[in-house]
Amino acid sequence: MDNFAFMLHPLTAGDFSRKFPFARNWSDGFVEGVMKYIPPFKVSNISGIESPHNKAEGWFIGCPLTSRQMMEMPEGYVLKKIIKAGKVAEKAGAKIIGLGAFTSIVGDAGITVAKNLNIAVTTGNSYTVAAALAGTRQAAALFGLSMDKANVVVLGATGSIGAACAHILSREVRYLTLVARNEARLEKLAGQIFRSTGLSARITANTKVALQTADIVIAVASSVDSLIEPEDLKVGAIVCDVARPRNVSRRVTEVRDDVLVIEGGVVEVPGDVNFGINFGFPPRMAYACMAETMILALERRYENFTLGRDLTVKQVETIEQLAKKHGFKIAGLRSFERALGNDEVENIKKRIAIKCALPKEGIC
Repeated sequence: MDNFAFMLHPLTAGDFSRKFPFARNWSDGFVEGVMKYIPPFKVSNISGIESPHNKAEGWFIGCPLTSRQMMEMPEGYVLKKIIKAGKVAEKAGAKIIGLGAFTSIVGDAGITVAKNLNIAVTTGNSYTVAAALAGTRQAAALFGLSMDKANVVVLGATGSIGAACAHILSREVRYLTLVARNEARLEKLAGQIFRSTGLSARITANTKVALQTADIVIAVASSVDSLIEPEDLKVGAIVCDVARPRNVSRRVTEVRDDVLVIEGGVVEVPGDVNFGINFGFPPRMAYACMAETMILALERRYENFTLGRDLTVKQVETIEQLAKKHGFKIAGLRSFERALGNDEVENIKKRIAIKCALPKEGIC
């Protein structure tokens, strides 16, 4: 049996409290203070993964630090805790470990972690890109929106996932805007895209301005706070939120019935899968970053597959091909942990059509 592990961590103190009921009445600050002293641990066993070519099983490994702690605490301390979690996976018998959420962002995006472990390491970013773009294309097709005519915005474009999305999209869109805080890095990315595809991408550090005219948004910024609010989006906008914690405020779906927000990177895993933990999905559904680790185990590619911040288009294409080989599929359209039915999608389309017909909404 081929074995793997995947590293989880609580995105917020509330996630920890939901997992451990005894902490429900504790303040967030107290919960985070306690978590600093909890060692990494096995969260659950994963069984039943079966492709046409192989079987695999593994473990979820918990690294008890929140997203905010990982961003604000000393980098060396956070890396040591991530490495300790990797050692738990080693001891369990895993041959490769995937780094989830902010464990894949801290420091040099997995390189130091890999150097300190005796098993392979991947961030899962390659399959995250492939799955997010596949879901976005699917949504655009349902809404009758042509990718080559849409104004596409990549929020968090200078990160490894954002840059890879931008490079791939530059081959299929005509209007591309890259958004990030560091304008020098944006200029470098735009130059690379122009040299490889001839597309002149716009760049800006002003998120609000970029979103105002966006038809499609790929949101992949590393932020502990929401970046997209209801008033930021035009009528008919499609937002694929890949980031965890989310870039899109939950208020968007509560206030705006004329935009579509989908989760990026959710896939269906082959086999009679039991994750041993409920993270809000129907059976067999998992994040693409998790699935990348499973795919590599099924393929017996125990190697450091996706590490660092230079993610290549070739890596994305390779993992996408392996995913198809082993029976992994995009899990339809989902929004804030729930599936979007055909009726719901049609209702959104009707509301968009009505609003676009009004003179004051002449922005569609």
